[in-house]
Amino acid sequence: MPGPRKLDPSSSPRALLGAELRHRREDAGLSQTDLGAPLFVSGSFIGQLESGVRRMQMDQAEKFDEVLGAAGFFVRNCAALKRSKYPEHFAEAAEAEARAEAIREYAPQLVPGLLQTEAYARAVFRAYRPTAVESAIDELVTTRLERAQILADPTSPLLWVVLDEAVLRRVVGDPAVMADALRHIAGLIRQHRVIAQVLPFSAGAHMALEGSLKLMTFSDAPPLVYLQGLGTGQLQDDPASVHQYELTYDLVVASAISPAASLALIESVAEDYDHEAQRF
Repeated sequence: MPGPRKLDPSSSPRALLGAELRHRREDAGLSQTDLGAPLFVSGSFIGQLESGVRRMQMDQAEKFDEVLGAAGFFVRNCAALKRSKYPEHFAEAAEAEARAEAIREYAPQLVPGLLQTEAYARAVFRAYRPTAVESAIDELVTTRLERAQILADPTSPLLWVVLDEAVLRRVVGDPAVMADALRHIAGLIRQHRVIAQVLPFSAGAHMALEGSLKLMTFSDAPPLVYLQGLGTGQLQDDPASVHQYELTYDLVVASAISPAASLALIESVAEDYDHEAQRF
């Protein structure tokens, strides 16, 4: 078996590990489906590892070393990739998010992380961790704001969010924090950087009542869906499941008010919060 090919140090470590996996698989004459079989994963999952969309887990690295005769290469490099600034249940989703071509998200309770202001994020994390020291909250806020830097690119990824009306009405922090948070979203809409719609209370029951939903598509890998709960998260790539969640999102969009009406509502609620803040 030839040694590892020279890897470009300017690429992300996970992408480099994926590129080496593709190199060794092809050198062994295996298809993605062939390589996935001993791990009981699909060929599309192997493709996502190779493109850097999915994070390689240690048990998978051990199997790749065995099947591909890689002499511990994948275990060694997988160990280095395990370190993440994100919670374990969200780390892989955050890394996939950074590589996505398009992100479509339904937010039932809170402003999505990519759209949060510093003050809003701080209020959220303080609510999550009421006894944490301030430095720990500072670190969480910094990490969240760093995630939002993917929006610094004027066109990619496409970000389309549907905000439940509860997101607008639930006061996180105080009225001034909410006014600033909603104006931030409105500003991104007016800059044509994001598409946002509001799902009004009047829409009644809908398919996504039970939780948040994030769909991610990629130029070089199959789509993923991320489902988040209280301290938990699940990334799915099963085509049938992804298709079902795409339908769910489409029906939520169909029940939401138009982008123009949504912008007007967001700005109106922000103005209400401004007036409320001025009374105190």
